[in-house]
Amino acid sequence: MNKQDYDHFAASLDADAGLTVDINSVAACESGTGATDVNDVWPELQPLIAHTEAQDYPIDALPPLIRCAVMEVCGFVKAPVPLVAMSALAALSVAIQVHTDVQRDIKLEGPCGLFLCGIADSGERKTSCDGYFTKAIHDYQAREHEKAKPLIQAYATDLDAWKAQRSGVQEKIKAETKAGKPTKALIDQLHDLDKHKPRAPRVPRLIYSDATPEALALSLVKGWPSGGVFSNEGGIVLGGHAMNKDVAMRNMGRLNSFWDGKVPATDRATSESYGDTTARMTMSLQVQEPTLRAFFDNTKGLARGTGFLARFLVAWPTSTMGTRMFTPPPDGWPALAAFNARLTAILDRAAPVDEDGILTPAMLTLAPDAKAAWVTFHDAIETELKTGGELYDLRDVGSKAADNVARMAALLHAFAGSIGPIDRECVESVVPVITWHLLEAKRFLGELAMPAELANPLRLETWMLDYCRREGTDKVSTKTVQQFGPGGLREKAVIDSTVKELAELGRARIVRDGKRKLIQIRPELLVATP
Repeated sequence: MNKQDYDHFAASLDADAGLTVDINSVAACESGTGATDVNDVWPELQPLIAHTEAQDYPIDALPPLIRCAVMEVCGFVKAPVPLVAMSALAALSVAIQVHTDVQRDIKLEGPCGLFLCGIADSGERKTSCDGYFTKAIHDYQAREHEKAKPLIQAYATDLDAWKAQRSGVQEKIKAETKAGKPTKALIDQLHDLDKHKPRAPRVPRLIYSDATPEALALSLVKGWPSGGVFSNEGGIVLGGHAMNKDVAMRNMGRLNSFWDGKVPATDRATSESYGDTTARMTMSLQVQEPTLRAFFDNTKGLARGTGFLARFLVAWPTSTMGTRMFTPPPDGWPALAAFNARLTAILDRAAPVDEDGILTPAMLTLAPDAKAAWVTFHDAIETELKTGGELYDLRDVGSKAADNVARMAALLHAFAGSIGPIDRECVESVVPVITWHLLEAKRFLGELAMPAELANPLRLETWMLDYCRREGTDKVSTKTVQQFGPGGLREKAVIDSTVKELAELGRARIVRDGKRKLIQIRPELLVATP
């Protein structure tokens, strides 16, 4: 749709009486007499708030095989580059985490799995991106399930027979007890049966899309001890009953344990109990900004106080919606095919999981020069965590950054099929990516901490600047904001109050175009550096 067609489309929306938004109250904020004329002199420009601009994702830092696959998918799906790259990294994490742990130093070792969180509205095509990069994983699951069908059937038969035998012995014990006869031999037989209860075959299940933390824990313990949650509706994990104030602490603690490679013991009267064990978990979530804000509000600071959010690599990318014009898919998807072929080779390796579900991953170490590079990064981040430092308000996230560098370096090392310790080049290539995520967390959490009356003007202005620069205009209809604006800023009352605030600061205003009323951004803001 070209600009002329779009303007005609927007005008038709404004002309629809059933959809028109009453913005007279917003217009009145300029002078008390209604919307201003476009030729009126703007009031003195006042600052909004300190705002950190989003930086471009460091796509060149990724190895060629991953980078080319990401760009190939981006070229067709047109999703934001960070979301596509995170889908690729999450797929690596799921495939590799069962095989490899990473040691940063003596007593500093653990899993290489990643927790990733993209903050974006529904419709950014995360599910499509995940689908491209997890195809090898889904295919592997299907093959393993097909191979295990005879074992699953045999287990079902053996379990039925075992239950029948156990029930028979129990009935005999009851009968002998009533008759006053000795039952020791029968009790010993029952003990022997319990020792030989058939065990369900462990069949890999690596992908979850909708599961509570409690259900995930049970599946990791009783099923396959490694997996990943891929969800474009992160509220499934961060919202609902699983994160209400009564259970939030327990569930965030459980998810924190997953990141650390552990599943804590649980005792339940109504479900299966289990002891402490090990597991590996990846999380790749897309969460709408209002949902994440509500999560922070509902958990009363626990999200940061427990270190839950600190474990995530956060991205808050600019939406690509409205610019995703169709292009044909690449012929044969050569880069993605190469990516999935490498992932398949990793998945097909025998997983170090015994019949009890115990994991014994290989331990990757850092070569001396790689460790020196890691220490340099660690110390640079640590310096900024002090009072007055650039990361003082981000101490929880910053304290996990070096750990995430080691994790991602281990993933890239294993994906490349490299032999021996992780080298310096691998560590240094990861640093820009983790640093970018750190800055994204700082940018988002800085704005999330603001009250809505301060955050909303900033978010609307940022969105309008992006829209106007893209469309070559300085005006946006309120209807367009309602349909395509930032999440949480699409209701009439919210738009009214937000535009009023921007008008009072001389940054935007309501103008007339015939019978239409539009929001005009201050022109000089458009020529500033984006």
